[in-house]
Amino acid sequence: MALGPRLDLRQSQSLVMTPQLQQAIRLLALSNLELEMFIGETLEANPLLELGEVRRDDAPEGEVEPLVREAGADSGDGEAALDLDESALDRDRDTGDEWSAASSGSGEEGPGIDERGATDGPTLAEHLHAQVGAAAGDGREEFVARAIIDQLDEAGYLTGTLAELADALGVPLAEAERAMAVVQSLDPTGVGARTLAECLALQAREADRYDPCMARLIDNLDLVARGDVARLKRMCEVDDEDFADMLAELRAYDPRPGLRFGGGGEAAVVPDILLRPAGGGWDIALNEATLPRLIVNRTYYLQLRQGGGKAAEAWLKEQLGEANWLLKALDQRARTILKVAAEIVKRQEGFFRRGVAELRPLTLRAVAEAIDLHESTVSRVTSNKYLACPRGTFELKYFFTSGVASSDGEGGASAEAVKAAIRALIAAEHPKAILSDDTLVDLLKDKGFDLARRTVAKYREALGIGSSVQRRRQKKLAGVG
Repeated sequence: MALGPRLDLRQSQSLVMTPQLQQAIRLLALSNLELEMFIGETLEANPLLELGEVRRDDAPEGEVEPLVREAGADSGDGEAALDLDESALDRDRDTGDEWSAASSGSGEEGPGIDERGATDGPTLAEHLHAQVGAAAGDGREEFVARAIIDQLDEAGYLTGTLAELADALGVPLAEAERAMAVVQSLDPTGVGARTLAECLALQAREADRYDPCMARLIDNLDLVARGDVARLKRMCEVDDEDFADMLAELRAYDPRPGLRFGGGGEAAVVPDILLRPAGGGWDIALNEATLPRLIVNRTYYLQLRQGGGKAAEAWLKEQLGEANWLLKALDQRARTILKVAAEIVKRQEGFFRRGVAELRPLTLRAVAEAIDLHESTVSRVTSNKYLACPRGTFELKYFFTSGVASSDGEGGASAEAVKAAIRALIAAEHPKAILSDDTLVDLLKDKGFDLARRTVAKYREALGIGSSVQRRRQKKLAGVG
């Protein structure tokens, strides 16, 4: 058989990720705060874009048209949703001159949820530095003490070892120990400790309760955690009444004294979506407080275009096209997020009205099929985005939970609802009748949850709740029952 070259024509299909499509995918996955940072960078790169004033609705107060009158009602035209797995974004974009969150929301200002963060009080380091000058004996001791303060973590514990710090400062260990004593004498009591036992011992000394019995109790915190009451009483040489007093005193101490000051807490979560009751339904809107309004300055465009030459005109045309496309992409992003949020509210309406016990199993695919979007698009929408409602602020991923079978065979229940039921049952158990996992299985079946014992144990452990034996020891330590 002879071999020779030949030409063949073949047809094939492939998805081309254009730069605009890649940018749109990135925009959809960003949270509102991340989007604000992206817009700031874009404003620096494109001279035709600028920030506009936040737009207010023309409707009188109290007459704002809710976006969703009924739970789950569509939040906008289906064609406006941004399904990034279609090729619609590959086409040229032609849009108006402005974009803002108000174009896709209710027009009301969002509540100041982001203002509920930490207070403006001093940090732990600032609080300690303000005291150390008066407590130190001389300038050298003050210098070492300030160095120790700078090595404390947010809870007030020393990171690293004192020997390493003394070596780094070039001072004798004994001098570092004296400076450490100065730090440990500051308010709040317990800062500067290297272990939990040392932190509690400092507070016991301050309360004049650090006798030999309390010292033995603090030195054996592992036995306290295990609930070995009989062994602890023998070691401390006390009776039941004295031992109960010692435990009560120990529980009154703060194991993390530094956290009462600023700088130790996490930043407050800023919601991307706001949900409010509106009549018999819901009002869903994007949080306008974190979404700046963009406008295209066409007057500036015309001024730059005059007398700039062909090269300048081509560059301006390119910048105008990018600006118009960005406005369109941002508007589509807003509509897509609201469309997904509306479907979530529709399917989880029981949770929003009655609590976690009504949370239903939900998957990304179910939402995607209901609103005619691709599953990956819904996944991007629900990533790193939070919804604020009267029950609190929740990540959108929270509403997508696995399901468990119901005892009546009709549908299923959310794993979160099962966890809530387990938590409620254990919280209500009698100290003298601790519920075993087998008993929990029977009680849950009465509530409509058909679960195996190992599943109940898994959910209980996920909640951080100990076994029946551990809970019985804890209640015994607490003097209950």
